[in-house]
Amino acid sequence: MPLFPFAGLALLLMATALPSLAAEPLRLVHLQRCGDLLASGPLSYCLSAQGLQAGAVRVLLDGQPLAEQHVQRDGQQLRLQLDPDTYKSAPIWLEQEGQASNPVWLSLNSSHVLAAKPNEVAKNMDGLTTYTNLVSLIIEENADGLSTARQLAKKYGAEVVGAIPPLNTYQLRLPATTLLERDALVLRLGTEVNVDAVVVEESGAEEGEGSNELAAGKQPPEEKPSGDEWAANRFLDAVNYYQRRIPATHKPVPTTPIRIGVIERNVDFDTADFSDYLGAAPRSDGKPHTRLYARDASKPDGHGTTVAGILAARWDKGGNTGFLRGLDGAGPGFEVIVERNSDAGITANIAASVNLVEDGVRVLNWSWGIHRVGAKNIQGDEIDSLVRSGLAMNGYEELLEEFFLWLRAKHPDVIVVNSAGNGSSYSGADEYRLPSSFITDQLFVVGGHQRSERQDVAVNDPAYVVKRSSSNSDMRVDITAAACAHASTVQADAAGDAHCGTSYATPMVTGIIAAVLSINPDLHPEQVRMLLRRSAMTIGKNFDFEPADAEDLTAPILPSERDYDLNNKDVGRSARLDMQKALDLAVESRDRVR
Repeated sequence: MPLFPFAGLALLLMATALPSLAAEPLRLVHLQRCGDLLASGPLSYCLSAQGLQAGAVRVLLDGQPLAEQHVQRDGQQLRLQLDPDTYKSAPIWLEQEGQASNPVWLSLNSSHVLAAKPNEVAKNMDGLTTYTNLVSLIIEENADGLSTARQLAKKYGAEVVGAIPPLNTYQLRLPATTLLERDALVLRLGTEVNVDAVVVEESGAEEGEGSNELAAGKQPPEEKPSGDEWAANRFLDAVNYYQRRIPATHKPVPTTPIRIGVIERNVDFDTADFSDYLGAAPRSDGKPHTRLYARDASKPDGHGTTVAGILAARWDKGGNTGFLRGLDGAGPGFEVIVERNSDAGITANIAASVNLVEDGVRVLNWSWGIHRVGAKNIQGDEIDSLVRSGLAMNGYEELLEEFFLWLRAKHPDVIVVNSAGNGSSYSGADEYRLPSSFITDQLFVVGGHQRSERQDVAVNDPAYVVKRSSSNSDMRVDITAAACAHASTVQADAAGDAHCGTSYATPMVTGIIAAVLSINPDLHPEQVRMLLRRSAMTIGKNFDFEPADAEDLTAPILPSERDYDLNNKDVGRSARLDMQKALDLAVESRDRVR
């Protein structure tokens, strides 16, 4: 009799279990500049992976493997050394033993900031988490930013640790351990001759901006969305139009690839919606197709996954359906880059946006925003979520102003699409909310609507939808779109929970703008806004340009947006996105603009 009668069974079970242990998917979960962020020579990048085995691993940048001397490995951690004169910004991913990881966008541009560590934050008098020793200085444009920042750092015993050079903004680590010490230094730095503003960051240590806007104002749950929310924007009609009209045998429309930047943290590539975006993500038909680059998330229903899904989710496999993915085969191949630079709050959002614009992004999706402490909703109650102190808001306002001035001067064709917010408040008052209150042709603001209870009306009837009660509104809102989408799921063909908010209306508008620009890339931002408003359906009542308080859901449609017809039934109403009509006008605009 064998000495160990169950040994054979144990070995069999172990052998059966080994594949599952080895089957942990290969993923890139973190990528960030590290080392000296101000270095001009070889740049260091730190990567964190999961699922790496003990053997050799290939690191591919834009599909080309990096030489071994450029890669250092320590378990699941990798460190890259790249010469910016040799390489350019591109997607990077890992390959090992037949597996490919998710691709992540690696930018070789110079804007990078640090997030505070857990011992570098404290609660301020408003009860908000704020950085104690990291601030950013916006240097006057006529001064040498880096030189000035280093001089001030030496004067105050600080260190320059991060930068957004195109905005003449530099991050300092102050010799402060308490808020009292920090505020004293901030006050002195703010009076320096060449300092335009000091940006104080308010967000948690090494965590996100709190972008789940559904929590804003702690609204009670609204009624569940219907199954045809996107029908209110003619989503499927738009996909069908693009698929049939663009490659038409008679007068086909040439298209231009468009790169989209999404300021979010990550996307869950274990979901059915995104599982085929790994590595180079080849398609069997050989035609250009949508590409998605993002760090891997651990939850299928995360904010970034849902926002990215509205643009790029695979069709008929998971909880979501991506608009740009639906244009595959007819379109030019869209690139969707999900990027957030670091976890340093609003400052990191701007740093990431600057890098993406320099990397050729034409449309930026900002599904985020903040309210000033004390901001009130339309009922007169204070908003108590996604709020920042007056000190922080003043710095953010200056930083955003520098960003939009830079866009106008250097990248006038770039469009930023921003959510109006979900505080039942006013989107356009700078005392209340950023960034949506900025007035610039390059910033589009999106409100949210949902299906009404009227089932007996046509889709183009204003009563087909109603404003989401939580959606911010006023004249600054350019257009509304469906506010509800389904989260992605790990299991194929499963239905994800509904997520609602202006965060999810925003990528609907981002997607159609990208499609419009793929048809006519010569359109300028003000022309794209006019096109969206000319093509828009309506929502709400007709107020004859004098709406009751808070009932102006968007800027009212003007006679100039209806061929100067003063009697048009749409004039004076709020604007609702019509995706199919927008594409139709984009095709018409090719002959008018060129």
